[in-house]
Amino acid sequence: MTSTLTPRTDGPGEQLALGDVLLLLRAGDDVAVTTRDLRLGTVLVDGDRRLEVLDSVPRGHKIALTDVAVGDQVRKYGQSIGVATRAVVAGQHVHSHNLGMDLAERVHELATVHHELPVPAGPRPTFEGYRRAGGKVGTRNYIGILTSVNCSASTARMIADQFRGPVLDEYEHVDGVMALTHDSGCGLVPENEGAKMLVRTLKGYAEHPNFAGILVVGLGCEMIAVGSLLDGLDLSPDTVVQHLTIQESGGVRATVRQGVAAVRAMLPDVESRRRETCDVSELIVGLNCGGSDGYSGITANPALGVASDLLVSYGATTVLAETPEVFGAEHLLTRRAVTEEVGRRLLRRLDWWQDYAAAGGGSLDNNPSPGNKAGGLTTILEKSLGAVAKGGQADLVEVYEYAERITASGFCFMDTPGYDPVSVTGLIAGGSTVVCFTTGRGSVLGAKPTPSIKLATNSELYARQAEDIDINCGRIVDGTATLDEVGREIFDEILAVASGKETVSEDLDLGQDEFIPWQLGTVT
Repeated sequence: MTSTLTPRTDGPGEQLALGDVLLLLRAGDDVAVTTRDLRLGTVLVDGDRRLEVLDSVPRGHKIALTDVAVGDQVRKYGQSIGVATRAVVAGQHVHSHNLGMDLAERVHELATVHHELPVPAGPRPTFEGYRRAGGKVGTRNYIGILTSVNCSASTARMIADQFRGPVLDEYEHVDGVMALTHDSGCGLVPENEGAKMLVRTLKGYAEHPNFAGILVVGLGCEMIAVGSLLDGLDLSPDTVVQHLTIQESGGVRATVRQGVAAVRAMLPDVESRRRETCDVSELIVGLNCGGSDGYSGITANPALGVASDLLVSYGATTVLAETPEVFGAEHLLTRRAVTEEVGRRLLRRLDWWQDYAAAGGGSLDNNPSPGNKAGGLTTILEKSLGAVAKGGQADLVEVYEYAERITASGFCFMDTPGYDPVSVTGLIAGGSTVVCFTTGRGSVLGAKPTPSIKLATNSELYARQAEDIDINCGRIVDGTATLDEVGREIFDEILAVASGKETVSEDLDLGQDEFIPWQLGTVT
């Protein structure tokens, strides 16, 4: 990747060093990414080569390095990101007006490429976590109020609201009391996949090691009853559990009073828990992105991939998600699968998604959002090629259904939508104890009870929203830090946050409203 320097001049018709303002990601690519706004008429010089800018090209967008005929593939990252919908001339802006989806069928190799990740020399990294009696390790110490149905959502919030602010000051080892509310739980066909998915998600949160206490609140007549949530829970023996139903408790006010009393009774026990030294291999780290831009696949995502590989080399687990946002780049994952069956599981989930999208009158190739496009991303292929970089180079050891419990060590994949809060909810339900979230446009997602580390793809975003970002990965493009240096910084930040360091999202108390289970299935 080409480093960038401060441009020498600024104005139409003037000359700039090509290497100062363009990033060529792979030799032979048809496009490069701009590191600043380029004006019409600017001339880019590289030795004897001269490239005249034929359109105004915004920062983070693509400029053609070669002529491309109509219907020919346009390559970035050494891969096709689409086909030219009109003739492209070197120096032109390449975006939605002249680049469309490449519908050519991809070759899916299965379990053909494997990377040995050696354990780095030196002492094994550790973090200070909460070791639960059942063997799981948490990174936070919350009490959760879990709702079986939307009808009990307001009641749960009223209970949780009684524990906001200074009321918890005397419980310095309790991270908070949060209400887990949702918009479903009744009118569902019990055997429908949607009902099963909701129950799996709710149980995943109840079993999460970042909760030391759980209060389940229901109405009393819903299809997903409180009892069905409690049955078969794989709880740590030291998790404190209580349950209430509004109809049996005497209504909303009575339930709130009883719920507040139940939480107060839990607090001394939860407060007594203490962090202890745990090996890095005990971590499960979710990898997600939102508000991507043209730098996502150049800075924050591959830097997170470096951190992911470090974690995996020590025996920890990392989990990539957002199935619609690996569409078109899945061949880079299937060939890294440890077995052919693992690769086929990923392909089956993509087949399901194509049918799902078609049933709703859409298609997976229409994924990039208006914000993605404004940031320089044109097709789902381009977006996906950058998104999979979060997974580094490690072998793909397992593919999980949404909210399925994560049990494997190593690099994994979970089937989730691309919608950030729904995707992260699935990762947390599966057991993720830290989430790393890359953004180029400025997502403000939080993720209680799991801390979310925000990674900016560009320095302009970091300067604009510094209070919302933990690490500025834009320094890679600025030339002030290398990819490996930022990857190591992310790895160190994961350990620090797992040990209790507060993220910016936690400082803002974000994350309760971002509990959004994926809703599927028939509602009657």
